[in-house]
Amino acid sequence: MNASDDQVREQAIEEYAVLDAEPRRGLEALTELAALCAGVPMASLNIITAAEQRQVATYGFEASTCDRADSMCARVLHEEATVLVPDASVDARFRDNPFVTGPHGAVRFYASHALTTPDGVVIGRLCVFDEKAHEIGPTLATALTTIADRVVDVLELELTSRRLLVANERLGAFAGQVSHDLKNPLAAIRMSVELARDEVDDLGLSRLLERAERGAQRMDAMISELLSFARGGGDPELVEVDLAAQTAEVVEDLPPASAAQVRVGELPVVRGDTLQLHAVMQNLVANAVKFSEDDAPVEVSAERLPAGWWIGVADRGPGIPEVDRDRAFEPLVRLDRSKPGSGIGLATCRRIVEAHGGRMGIADHEGGGVVVWFELPD
Repeated sequence: MNASDDQVREQAIEEYAVLDAEPRRGLEALTELAALCAGVPMASLNIITAAEQRQVATYGFEASTCDRADSMCARVLHEEATVLVPDASVDARFRDNPFVTGPHGAVRFYASHALTTPDGVVIGRLCVFDEKAHEIGPTLATALTTIADRVVDVLELELTSRRLLVANERLGAFAGQVSHDLKNPLAAIRMSVELARDEVDDLGLSRLLERAERGAQRMDAMISELLSFARGGGDPELVEVDLAAQTAEVVEDLPPASAAQVRVGELPVVRGDTLQLHAVMQNLVANAVKFSEDDAPVEVSAERLPAGWWIGVADRGPGIPEVDRDRAFEPLVRLDRSKPGSGIGLATCRRIVEAHGGRMGIADHEGGGVVVWFELPD
């Protein structure tokens, strides 16, 4: 074992944040299960650092820390197969170990299996033991292998949860900054529009300014709603939402040339949050227009499902390879950097749809391009 191996293991252990935390109930339960499968009174999850053995979950005794040099598990740390020892006092690897000879214990029966991360880093071992010698049961190796793998699964799940929490916190902070950056110029626009309306006598221009003001008001409300949602406090307020009316507003806010591309079929009334579903339709229609060729139609359609509705927005753009379609919904991912955007639109849309109990995806569009679709339950 060299220093670089120890550094890799130390980094993996640090990521799992298991050394200085309170014992996890899930890990304690798996440790107890290992002891019961082996038919012994004691079991332990031993994490091996460069200097120590740390018991992060135990069954049958109190957890402790010892020098790595004294650890039985450190002696066989990188054994891939399950280590099965009926009597450690006559095993050359362990007969002089202080856990066998008396200073730390009087272990006789010992069995263990490596705790190996998905990247192949061994961070410790799951071990079961007794102060009495035992015969080795025919299924013990399989049981310890399975339980050790589940221990790592628990650690991986906790690590993923922590990473998602950090990502959500960063997304919330990012959303707050975006909100600030958008609302300041939006307030200036609204003020300018209001002043202009007071000075204009032309009826056509007045109506145009009124339309601009309504669009600014909708954008202001949407920014506030999405900021709340991104920070985790925006559960949908379910009401009857007319998607046809919502989509008409979205099209109205587009530049005239882009609005002319959009073909809207019959759309349903659904149960949902008005502002959040408006944001979904706005993102999908705007994306479809952005990626479609000039004058190519963007088609908005709906289909009845047995227990809800399917809504699709189709474009005639370059398409998205199937292998990249899941990534398109990840925060801050932009598959085509030649087009403007932040990479949070589709991620926010999927989060909104899933909060409504639905799902979202991307499919091929017959004749070229893609259909970005979502489903909402009744």
